[in-house]
Amino acid sequence: MNFILAVISAIVLFLYGLQAFTREIQAVGGETLKNWLGRLTRDPMRGVLLGAIATAIVQSSSAVVALAISLVDSGILTFRSSLGVVLGANVGTTSTAWLVSMRLTDIGPFFIVLGTIVSALPTRFQMLGKAAFYFGFIFFGLDLVSGTLKPLAETPVFEDLVRRAEMPLMGVLVGVVLTALVQSSTIVTGLCIIMVQQGILTAPAAIPIVIGTNIGTTLKGLLITIGMKGTARRVAVANICFNVIGVLLLVPFLRPFAAAMAGLSNDPGISVASAQFLFNLGMTVFGLGLIRVFRDWFPDVNGEAMAT
Repeated sequence: MNFILAVISAIVLFLYGLQAFTREIQAVGGETLKNWLGRLTRDPMRGVLLGAIATAIVQSSSAVVALAISLVDSGILTFRSSLGVVLGANVGTTSTAWLVSMRLTDIGPFFIVLGTIVSALPTRFQMLGKAAFYFGFIFFGLDLVSGTLKPLAETPVFEDLVRRAEMPLMGVLVGVVLTALVQSSTIVTGLCIIMVQQGILTAPAAIPIVIGTNIGTTLKGLLITIGMKGTARRVAVANICFNVIGVLLLVPFLRPFAAAMAGLSNDPGISVASAQFLFNLGMTVFGLGLIRVFRDWFPDVNGEAMAT
């Protein structure tokens, strides 16, 4: 019971840090981010770049997708413009995986102390201090998770789960369910990388789970659209379609893909992060080719020309 409570507490602290950091970043630059999204997304490629950068800063693809959906609902963004942002968010969300895979969780206490000092100073940088504090809290939480998960490898139940996760389809389903439950692909991906680096989970078992998180994270966007206009719901539906199609296309080749990625680096954490990045990048490139198709299926209410 103590072990279960310790694991849950560590994950809750990580989730709290992630949500608080996202909230502080939106408070600091929310209006600026809205203006950028409104002005720079007419071209899908620029939308992808902006969505990727915004997600890497905010550390939450769900937050950026939710912002894009709300801007479509308010008429600031067109449906077509939002698709590039949604695709870019999938690439930007891999930034945390890279930081965790490079074993940078020890930077947490530094940013916590730095953020505390800056936020205590009577300057206009107090809000940035809070953001730095919660950024450090994310990795502090991950470090706690890392310490509490070590005994998990010795449990027969988890060993059986690992063997099942090495079957690609089962691994994808585990990723979808876990992400839908915790409402954060970052948490599931971060935990997978930590467990791989500790030898609790193998890279071929972790990669299907990480791929499955792409579907699980889209459900939140659909819930956000309750009570919104039809165009906003189309953005959420398109986001689900992009991710589901991408995963389904990879599933038949997931076993050799996972094996190839596992052999890419001596550090299995780097292998998992690389697999997530390459898949999300490939899915984004593929999605750019589908933008015209989605625009024709779901034309804007405001009468956006379907021939342009």
